[in-house]
Amino acid sequence: MKKGKHKYLFIIIMVGFSAFTSSTNNLKKVESTEDMNIKSEKATFGGGCFWCLEAVFNRVDGVMKVESGYAGGTTNNPTYQEICTGETGHAEVIQIEFRPGLTSYEELLDIFWVVHDPTTLNRQGADVGTQYRSIILTHDEDQEVIANSSKKLLENKGIYKNSIVTEILTMKEYFPAEKYHQDYFRDNKSAGYCRLVISPKIKKLQEKEIIGKKIGD
Repeated sequence: MKKGKHKYLFIIIMVGFSAFTSSTNNLKKVESTEDMNIKSEKATFGGGCFWCLEAVFNRVDGVMKVESGYAGGTTNNPTYQEICTGETGHAEVIQIEFRPGLTSYEELLDIFWVVHDPTTLNRQGADVGTQYRSIILTHDEDQEVIANSSKKLLENKGIYKNSIVTEILTMKEYFPAEKYHQDYFRDNKSAGYCRLVISPKIKKLQEKEIIGKKIGD
């Protein structure tokens, strides 16, 4: 008799556990679906060669797409050759499409400040020219407020000996760079610039857990 009761109790427990598991799985599916339905947002940064920034932000969780391009200038549909003259006024930038539910604009800015030197005017390392200037192009008023606050907070911390020269402008026109510039690091890891400049930076940021590792690292 006791064995029968124990067997009956065991069946009730298993049925209840199965129902709970099914409910939990359904909840996860709903949450996953809700995450997928969250509208993505864009962020646009410039801080030296766009190959480098693109390689870094492609390794950030919540980032869906990173595209190299040109912004902040006056010429319509500029070419890379025109950009390099410094006469178009454009900067090399990356445009990031990200999912707010997985990463925030503030977090992207935190990484932006770390991956380049915001105190060098029109220069990042050996890359010199107005096209390599430090710049944030905001897509709405919220981003403008957040970007200015982030910059002010960094200035108040006194981390840098020199003043921060990063421009914060409203995004007007953005032009995608030529196809051969897209995913440059992924497709040209053996190239000199990638080996000597980008790879060491990515490794350093990953060791500090500022960015993660993704397939192909």
